[in-house]
Amino acid sequence: MNSYKSILIILVVFLKTGNVFSEVNIFNVNNIELTKKENTSYQKMANIAMQKGFNELINKILLDQDVKKISKIDKAQIKSLVSYYQVINKNSNNENEDKFIFNIFFDKDKIHNLFFNKEIFYSEIEKKELYILPILKVEDQVYIYNKNFFYEKWNEINNLKLLEFILPLENIEIIQKINSNKNNLLNIDLKDIFKEYSNNNLAFVIVDNPLKKDEKIYLKTKILGKNIDKNILIKKQNLDKKQYYEEIINEISNEITNIVKSQNLIDIRTPSFLNTKLIMSKKNNLVELNKRLEKIDLIDNINVQEFNNEYVLIKLRYLGKLNKIIKQLEDEKILLKLDGDEWSLNII
Repeated sequence: MNSYKSILIILVVFLKTGNVFSEVNIFNVNNIELTKKENTSYQKMANIAMQKGFNELINKILLDQDVKKISKIDKAQIKSLVSYYQVINKNSNNENEDKFIFNIFFDKDKIHNLFFNKEIFYSEIEKKELYILPILKVEDQVYIYNKNFFYEKWNEINNLKLLEFILPLENIEIIQKINSNKNNLLNIDLKDIFKEYSNNNLAFVIVDNPLKKDEKIYLKTKILGKNIDKNILIKKQNLDKKQYYEEIINEISNEITNIVKSQNLIDIRTPSFLNTKLIMSKKNNLVELNKRLEKIDLIDNINVQEFNNEYVLIKLRYLGKLNKIIKQLEDEKILLKLDGDEWSLNII
């Protein structure tokens, strides 16, 4: 009798999980604020919110060149990608208008199909913190912390919120290192600049004589342990000094964001599979495991291969790299480890 109960529990839990759906995932777009005018219908507002939500979503998870591929899809297709949306009324002091907050929930499988058909990879960034040091070089003088518009104003000007740019505090060793290499800044090792943060994503930005026309910006980055260097041309056009400096910050922030995205790409066309065992115990209960797995966007499908009173063999289909799945499992307090040639799951 007990074995039948176990089988029933397994079926109830995992038959619901053919397509994993999470309330909190990268395909949800929240806090879209709209103002309802007197003659605007609620349906029209919802359509506007879905359009804005879609644009925000693709700018968040796609590279710039891929955004262009699907930014022109029609409203009907965007609407078909939405599972549902929530509306929250926000009181306004103006009697002639009401403010509403829309939360848009896009269907993961439909988004995956869209990207698959367009041959587009999308990015899921886990490490959102990036340590950045922008320095300003004018003639033979290097400005690091003081009198450096880029260090002082970076997070005030930067309008991209996907990454958290962290500027290190003033450090005498960094000042000495940069000044002693001011004629050879491109060869500075990022480890020497970010000693305390060497395991994080890093960026060193060199703005050299920025008031010239069409200035080159030198960018050294280390993303997920990989060194990526770039030279970026930013046109001055008719901008004054302050506007031009602000343009440099926004352009470089966007370039760094694209570099980070490029190192976190997921190819929907090539999913991976993992066979693992869950030992049945009071701690390792299936309902709790299912609840936690549903929060992991990269797990695309769960199938039970074998079950009995002692263990359950589970096949996971997932997107992305194995180390990323292991990290996401750990975040949900699920330990995946390899014993010999067998993977096992344990609830922490």
